[in-house]
Amino acid sequence: MSHPYDGLVPDVILQAVEHLDLEPDGHLLALNSYENRVFQVGIEERAPLIAKFYRPDRWSDAAILEEHGFAQTLDVAEVPVVAPWTGPAGQTLFRYAGFRFALFPRRGGRAPEPGDLVQLRWIGRFIGRLHLAGQGSLFTARPILDVHSLGWPARDSVMQSPLLPIDLAGRYSTVTAELLNRIERVSGDTAAEIIRLHGDCHHGNILWSDAGPHFVDLDDCRNGPAVQDLWMLLNGSRTEQATQLGALIEGYRMFRDFDPRELALIEPLRTLRMIHHSGWVANRWDDPAFPGAFSWMASPHYWAQHVEDLEQQRSALQAQPLPIG
Repeated sequence: MSHPYDGLVPDVILQAVEHLDLEPDGHLLALNSYENRVFQVGIEERAPLIAKFYRPDRWSDAAILEEHGFAQTLDVAEVPVVAPWTGPAGQTLFRYAGFRFALFPRRGGRAPEPGDLVQLRWIGRFIGRLHLAGQGSLFTARPILDVHSLGWPARDSVMQSPLLPIDLAGRYSTVTAELLNRIERVSGDTAAEIIRLHGDCHHGNILWSDAGPHFVDLDDCRNGPAVQDLWMLLNGSRTEQATQLGALIEGYRMFRDFDPRELALIEPLRTLRMIHHSGWVANRWDDPAFPGAFSWMASPHYWAQHVEDLEQQRSALQAQPLPIG
């Protein structure tokens, strides 16, 4: 069975970069990425560039250009992001051998320390600035973060996948339908302002250096509530998460107000991400990169635990929102 990246061999990658009047030096390093394919490409007499080859048929050209435009807007506002390389004619999205790709400068760094309150205040300040730049206008080619774009399609992918054991299909169907309907009700009852977001703001998408944090990978940027870019940075017990949330929002409010009503969306958003992640992997299982990277998802044990975790989210959705510690 063919998959979208069958033709993306090393020679094609190097030729694509060379096609832009750059001179690859032959050094090529595959970086950790599954949805797209990302490589560090050595360039003669200059720093390496990062080449990101977009998965065919996922985003439209307009949606990709919105990602690039948002990164450029943030860069101009001095929000530390990695904006795309611009070609001689001002373009950022390129084509070669049937693939769409973009180039980015290489930025080094390490992941932030989970739970470090000093770092979380710092990150909170930059997220506040990111949202300040992201408010006022919305993406038009990218969807809103809701159950219709991330929830129901993911559920359908799992229900149609041979990965889901037959004896768990009924429980999975019941609990996911119940949770998605409840998420939709809570979202409708919460008057959250919708803005442009990073969308996938977790520790793996923030690099820390001596100069502080910078954000990478705006591939999942979309419209949604501000709290989406905060809750994935929390970990540990409920008490620990409340303290971490307090540090994040303390930094955030130095640049932008935060509506505490959005705290009611943390567990719905967490639940939505759980459903979406399993659906994403199930939908991509024919890509050879996925069975190797997510081998445990071929195990009935994984699905039994996943369904149990989803059933526990029923109680989490009924609990009081996380307080700001």
